[in-house]
Amino acid sequence: MKGQFDTQAFKEKLEAQTTFPSLYMFKFIVPAAQQGELAALLPNNAIQFKQSSKGTYVSATIEAMMPNSDAIIAVYEKAATITGVIAL
Repeated sequence: MKGQFDTQAFKEKLEAQTTFPSLYMFKFIVPAAQQGELAALLPNNAIQFKQSSKGTYVSATIEAMMPNSDAIIAVYEKAATITGVIAL
């Protein structure tokens, strides 16, 4: 994920708008070759993949029960290590 990300502001928004534990929906786009890495982020949760028209990219929607805002931020931080990932 490129650019600066204000973790503290995101955490404050999550805590203001969400009652934890909560079902949280993550959305990512990755190169097709990195689909396995993305699936490994939350292996025991429902994941829906959709390939792009050319098959170069895959969009993923992952629903996971999150205990708190720190757990959500940890997933985004792990995702940031995947080459070419875009978090939506």
